[in-house]
Amino acid sequence: MRRPPVPPVRTLALAAAAVCALAVAWLWLSPPAAADPVAATVDGPEPDSPAPEDGPRSAEDGPSTPGIDAVYPNPVADGDRGEFVVLSVPPGTGLDGFSLDDGEGAVALNGTASGRVTLSTAPNATERLTGRSARPLPGELALSNSGETLRLQRGNRTVDTLSYTNAPAAEVVDASGEWRPLGATHRPVVGAGPGRARAFVLPDAPTLAVSRLRAADRRVLLAGYTFSSRAATEALVTAVRRNVTVRVLVDGGPVGGMSARMARRLDRLAAAGAEVRVLDGPRARYAFHHAKYAVVDDHALVTTENWKAAGTGGHGSRGWGVVTGQPAVVRGLVDTFRADAGWQDAVPWQEAKPNLTTTAGGAPANGSYPRRFDPRRVRVEGARLLVAPDNAERAVVGLVANATESVRVEQVSVGGRRQPFLRATLDAARRGATVRVLLSGAWYVREDNRNITTYLNRRAREEGLDLEARVAAPRGRYEKIHAKGVVVDGDRVVVGSLNWNNYSARRNREVAVVLEGEEPARYFRRVFRADWRGGRWTLPAGVAVACLVAALAAAWRARRIEFA
Repeated sequence: MRRPPVPPVRTLALAAAAVCALAVAWLWLSPPAAADPVAATVDGPEPDSPAPEDGPRSAEDGPSTPGIDAVYPNPVADGDRGEFVVLSVPPGTGLDGFSLDDGEGAVALNGTASGRVTLSTAPNATERLTGRSARPLPGELALSNSGETLRLQRGNRTVDTLSYTNAPAAEVVDASGEWRPLGATHRPVVGAGPGRARAFVLPDAPTLAVSRLRAADRRVLLAGYTFSSRAATEALVTAVRRNVTVRVLVDGGPVGGMSARMARRLDRLAAAGAEVRVLDGPRARYAFHHAKYAVVDDHALVTTENWKAAGTGGHGSRGWGVVTGQPAVVRGLVDTFRADAGWQDAVPWQEAKPNLTTTAGGAPANGSYPRRFDPRRVRVEGARLLVAPDNAERAVVGLVANATESVRVEQVSVGGRRQPFLRATLDAARRGATVRVLLSGAWYVREDNRNITTYLNRRAREEGLDLEARVAAPRGRYEKIHAKGVVVDGDRVVVGSLNWNNYSARRNREVAVVLEGEEPARYFRRVFRADWRGGRWTLPAGVAVACLVAALAAAWRARRIEFA
């Protein structure tokens, strides 16, 4: 009886390879999970935001004696017109017999006052600057820009002093010696309870942000650093035509200048009836308005990406984002937007435009990338809204400092070895947490990021830490990392515009949300894992075994043929 012909070795090997190739293709092409839409909810109207503060808060029960709370010595005005002094005064205190003395002369005070009182030799100018009422200061008091010691005296006795040096333009110094821009907010961290959110990443969800704008029924408050998206522009123009209130707030002087394309988009929005303002000029409270969010009706969208083709348009950057209807988060963003859009540095577009010089800019991004991670509806156990420079640095450092199991960082770059976020991350590794740091390989940060990852990996080797750092290798899944994300202990995620450098944390307006719960953390950990591998992947055990069995079978048959 004849034995059936044995397939040649080459055929068997190809068959084994085909099994593995099919398994790999299935892994690469199959979607992770179906998207789950977020149901619309109505949370009710938001209250008006408080007026911007012009000084630090006094103690809860108020001061026991009058004191100097803040000084504004260097206004952006001819002759420093509008200088003022803020006193903290016990309720119903008579100021007769008190005086302010700068070492060159004393100005007598009078009348009765309570609480925080602003005194100015030009009260009308001060009120225009601060939006708060000011009491006239009798006589002349010229505060030195180079510095001096101001004394509050009662008779011949000094009650309080405040000293400063080298007064920056348009900044207030408080009793602790801290300088901050006039009108800068002091917003607390806003906390929210359980709810639902929609987690997404870019470039995988290129239509999500614009679809939210298109769905607006009542209002859109859009905040950004740059804005050049044609799709977003047309969605907002259409919304205005439906009588939706549309307000847009962007930075007037982004790095490299405002592109002509951005100027055309803002022109179109303003012509359609949207309120468009840019943050810029000598009274600017923040170095850059770098926040990236939108409030649409009663939902908030917070992302790491700019309103442009490479960002929210999904044609380039790896970005993270979230849509939430949690009332406290939405109200907090509304309050932040109103405080930022309502100050003197938020200039109407038509007034700002003649003073701006635009740049040609490059062609809009048009890359096409696979959609591996669909947006996903997740259960959130709690959330916190962070804003910089008000509270974000302390909150993020605290979050990482409390990590006990793991920290996964996906960032454009890191400001340096001593940057507080990075130091907290390194400390987490020293406490035994598993730490992975993934940084962008974009040309403009590549060298710095290589230096940081080399430093971290050396620390890991020398100290025996479970820490590894890499520069990302997108391998065609996105162009570059632009995300500013962190996952801590598998149950907390930070998503927003906050870069890991001191300039971003201390000088920019930034917005981020902390999502608490395993579901949002699982989603973004999955994205991080894929980006971390950067084209390097591993097969599930079952598929790997199948490939191994097929290969061994082929080898065994080949051996029988060879040695029969």
